[in-house]
Amino acid sequence: MSKSPFITLARQAEYAEDVKKSRFIARAAPVNSAQEAMEFLERVREDQATHNCWAYRIGNEYRFNDDGEPGGTAGRPILGAIERQGVDRVMVVVTRYYGGIKLGAGGLARAYGGVASSCLRLAAKREVIPMIAVRLTMDFEHAGKVHQLTDKFQAKQIRQQYTETGVVVEMEIPLSRLDDFKIAAMNVSRGQAELTELAPDLSSNQERN
Repeated sequence: MSKSPFITLARQAEYAEDVKKSRFIARAAPVNSAQEAMEFLERVREDQATHNCWAYRIGNEYRFNDDGEPGGTAGRPILGAIERQGVDRVMVVVTRYYGGIKLGAGGLARAYGGVASSCLRLAAKREVIPMIAVRLTMDFEHAGKVHQLTDKFQAKQIRQQYTETGVVVEMEIPLSRLDDFKIAAMNVSRGQAELTELAPDLSSNQERN
């Protein structure tokens, strides 16, 4: 899981262009897994088309497919477009209807890569900040520091509970700031705070449009 904020698409995008009588239709969408990428492919592929070529990148994971086009002329250029546009967790499918004029290997690569790039460049985007859920336990003496930590580290409180000895707060914080948060919590509590990372499925992503 990436700790750093990243840019992805805000919603599905589409862009079409004719290149020497061939029709190229690029469709892109945000995805969080390989399964989601393949499900998107099945939704948008057009079986009557000549080719449905695609590529996705999810963090360090990526795949691409030429769908019958000469090797390296479709899927790889689409992946290159994703990388050049600086977006992550994205799937792009480019559908081609052959128009009767051969484009050659270079022409195909430029067409697939160019249409994918235009689609991504024009698409609405959003910034995602990976978050992690934690449980912070503080004694009553230092409980007043919880809100100070929450504000400083852009945390979002999930729930708060008072016990006989202090307060227990579950919150989400930016994953990239987890180590600094641990240090700060120990400092303000004079080493008395307890911090537990919760199960991954309790974490989420904070979005900035």
